[in-house]
Amino acid sequence: MTVTHGRPLTAEITDILVAHCGLDADAAARAPAASLEELGMDSLALLELSAVVADRWQVSIPEQSGQLSIPAVADLVARRADPPGHTENGVLIDAPLALVWEITNDVANWTELFTEYAVVQILHHDGHTVRFRLTMHPDENGVAWSWVSERTADPVSRQVRAHRVETGPFEYMRIHWRYTEEEGGTRMTWVQDFAMKPTAPVDNAAMTERINTNSAIQLGVIKDRVERIARQRAEQGGPAAGDEPTEAGDE
Repeated sequence: MTVTHGRPLTAEITDILVAHCGLDADAAARAPAASLEELGMDSLALLELSAVVADRWQVSIPEQSGQLSIPAVADLVARRADPPGHTENGVLIDAPLALVWEITNDVANWTELFTEYAVVQILHHDGHTVRFRLTMHPDENGVAWSWVSERTADPVSRQVRAHRVETGPFEYMRIHWRYTEEEGGTRMTWVQDFAMKPTAPVDNAAMTERINTNSAIQLGVIKDRVERIARQRAEQGGPAAGDEPTEAGDE
């Protein structure tokens, strides 16, 4: 349920209709699934609703809004008032690009790289594309979130494109990983574009904040672990200096 200022958006739309459009509040309560037209809202009432919504949320609602119920109008306003989520986070890792690519694209071993994943199950592997199920450690409520994603790595451009196949609370989730060589090592950047479903427990803005917070934590963990492996391999005199790309990193 979408909430603004501590109140359900459906209640705010109802208040607007009652105060500005002549809606009978009791009739609306008796028939919550009824369309605005069925509740007696004529074209003038709908114009007034559009004007108030535009002023309050900077959102335009369609002319055919009379065919929508009050909850449907609230969902429409919520979708358009809440812009899609977008995050970009990166970290500079003191290790060669080939090694960073190898380790971070070894999806089967992500439980050793990330602190949030309890299980990784590879479902399908075709060239540089892998489909897999991730299951997280249980959250504070004891829920272990799980979903299927697919990612395609391009070892030439050192980029990865991924998306959630099972979207869960997201309408969509797309992720772009970039790897670039810089002075001091390799910069790995995560770009995430997404939108939450109206039924999700959080909106786009709240999820953006969550992702930014968690990305900083996980990128820090990955930096420490990859740099440790780089030091260990360098001390052993092995190929960990990353001079040669490995098949493991090519998915």
